[in-house]
Amino acid sequence: MTMNRRELLRIGLGAAAATACPTGLLGTDTSNDYPPVRTITRGPRHHWFGYYDKLQFDPTNRYVLSNQVSFEHRTPRPDDVIAVGMVDTADGDRWIELGESRSWCWQQGCMLQWVPTTRSQVIWNDRVDDRFVSHVLDVKTKERRTLPTPIYTLSADASFGLSADFARIQVMRPGYGYVGVEDRHGDELAPEDSGVFRVDLKSGQPELVLSLADVAGIDYRGRKLDDVWHYFNHLLISPDGQRIIVLHRWRPRDKTNGRPTGGFTTRMITANIKGDDVFVLDPSGNTSHFIWRDPQHVCMWTKPAGRPSGFYLFEDKTRNIEIVGEGIMTRNGHNTYLPIAGNEWILNDTYPDSQRNQNPYLYHVPTQRRYALGTFYSPNEYRGEWRCDTHPRSSNDGRTVCIDSPHTHQGRQLHLIDVSGIVG
Repeated sequence: MTMNRRELLRIGLGAAAATACPTGLLGTDTSNDYPPVRTITRGPRHHWFGYYDKLQFDPTNRYVLSNQVSFEHRTPRPDDVIAVGMVDTADGDRWIELGESRSWCWQQGCMLQWVPTTRSQVIWNDRVDDRFVSHVLDVKTKERRTLPTPIYTLSADASFGLSADFARIQVMRPGYGYVGVEDRHGDELAPEDSGVFRVDLKSGQPELVLSLADVAGIDYRGRKLDDVWHYFNHLLISPDGQRIIVLHRWRPRDKTNGRPTGGFTTRMITANIKGDDVFVLDPSGNTSHFIWRDPQHVCMWTKPAGRPSGFYLFEDKTRNIEIVGEGIMTRNGHNTYLPIAGNEWILNDTYPDSQRNQNPYLYHVPTQRRYALGTFYSPNEYRGEWRCDTHPRSSNDGRTVCIDSPHTHQGRQLHLIDVSGIVG
């Protein structure tokens, strides 16, 4: 007989056992214990990292990057300053402050991340006067330089990054862009000089490689997109540094005042690093979270034409797609591959369920098995723009997962999950 969660809690087995017990889901792990969890930040200040596709752990996996803020549950104001720092997990989880930022959001922080191929360099976004910039800091020598451009994502060889129009993003979808700088294209539906910028990490100089005007000219389901507000969000560079991904989004134009209104539609665009060879990889209009698996394949949550919503593996520049985790990975989440074992492990999570629990997990592709990493309660006030998604991120050796979560009732904090017993 299979008991539901409520029945297991009633007879005193506890939340962990209740969630780990069989639920009838094919391929779900049925062990009785979650892996160990350790909270490495604490109040009264709140800590979080942000998005799931950035390097949070240093190459030794000892230092864990974090943002720090003194308030929650409202939109940032231009004068709100957050601290950026790192936690020394080998020295009593000691907080080490590295700097501060005036350009940040709840979902993605200030794009704080370790610079690939370096041992001790980090980068994050900031605002100086009326301009967004980025700082590169060596955490050992304290040498710091400022680039005249903000960063969204970095190439694996750290030779270049990509940047977006954060002021426009904030107008189009508050919580993902930055306040403090006016959208200079606020009266244009699809500006020619706004879009994806390639940024040289030595000079910091940006080069527009893909404009909103260019992509807006590509028909959607046989119709022109000439009366909607366009913007780009969520940029990633392929592991070999040869192609880029951007989500092209648009919102309806209000017939009364002409401003953006209603929800957005999304399609995935890929291109080479010069902005040429543009390909609409997912034309469905339903693209959500995604990650490069390798230089040719992208795993994403979407709803392809004639298929159910789910995670699918797309082969770039083709129409070849296959479902991932069928019947098991059934809910949208923030997906990455562990950097071990040839992309056998997918790290993912869920949005709050009916009981406001968020559920990160590992999915083993070869055996089609799902391993629960815990159930983390998100209080009701964590909704909308200032929600706290777990956004699970892996250490470089794949043995530790870090999440953002307010389940300890000390505001959002960082928590480490030891998954070594699962991945071996």
